[in-house]
Amino acid sequence: MNKKRCILLIVIISTLFLSACSLKQDVEKLYKEEAPLQAEIIIPNNFSANEQEMIKVILTQKGKRVEDADFVHFEIWKQDGSIKYSMEEAKELGNGIYSISKDFDHDGLYFVKVHAGHNGSIIMPKKQFVVGELSESELDSLQKGTQNENEGHEHHH
Repeated sequence: MNKKRCILLIVIISTLFLSACSLKQDVEKLYKEEAPLQAEIIIPNNFSANEQEMIKVILTQKGKRVEDADFVHFEIWKQDGSIKYSMEEAKELGNGIYSISKDFDHDGLYFVKVHAGHNGSIIMPKKQFVVGELSESELDSLQKGTQNENEGHEHHH
């Protein structure tokens, strides 16, 4: 009988001890909430070679437009690797919109990558676009869905 009382006493003491260690109601607020930066790249419907065109990006974070990004740069290259433009700092147009103007000397399939950062969140979204007419190999590449980007480079901020 003593053994049963001892076990019962241990269970009661353990239960009381464990119930005293309850979690705070607002414990989730102690952890950092992630608020990733988001980007929508806007490219004109039709690019023509040798014409100045504007490429834009709209940055948002927590559902609001980001007007004071830490940095926004555009990187553009041709799919076959024959052309690579230097990375350029974007111009801030206001209301979370950033842009560059570019004229393209040659038709073809291109990629644009936006490098943007705000409040510790860094993103590098990429989008492809067409300037003028595509060559047979570019059409073939596009139809096959292969994105031979020839991007053998990395940039760090």
